[in-house]
Amino acid sequence: MFPCYRGDMATAGRKPKPVEQKIRLGNPGQRKLPPLTAVTPLPQAVTEVPEPHRPLMATKSGGVGAGRQLWNMIWQSGSPWLRQETDTELVMLVCEQTDERTLLRDKMFRHGLEWRERAALRMLEKQIAQNLAQLGFTPTDRARLGVTGVRTDGLQEFRDRVAAKRTTA
Repeated sequence: MFPCYRGDMATAGRKPKPVEQKIRLGNPGQRKLPPLTAVTPLPQAVTEVPEPHRPLMATKSGGVGAGRQLWNMIWQSGSPWLRQETDTELVMLVCEQTDERTLLRDKMFRHGLEWRERAALRMLEKQIAQNLAQLGFTPTDRARLGVTGVRTDGLQEFRDRVAAKRTTA
């Protein structure tokens, strides 16, 4: 298991900083980072989005609902590391949760909600965030999956050259 999270119980301490963020900052802790060969660069996203296997809500005017928008976004931006054969059910679940959240928020703005319904809404939002993290839509979780987009800039290249000269001198 991960050192900062076990099941439903969080342990003390901060969550680990994503490797790509450490690289961008120039590795301020000076700890050994995984070699760039261990980090898989993100390939281009696939433009063909699979059809959901259960219906998702539409807007009142017949447009694309929040769940379907999320479905399209997940498969377009997360397609390099997502597998249609294994991840479809979790993607479907988070999209249905998003539709349910939309309904609860609409009800809240129209009629107000009692505290129990508000607590249920907050719990649903927490579940959506956890499911999106499981799908790899946070920098930390992408790093754990081994698919981070490492961007190097001119300053980082300069630091690398200086470090290489220091080790050879």
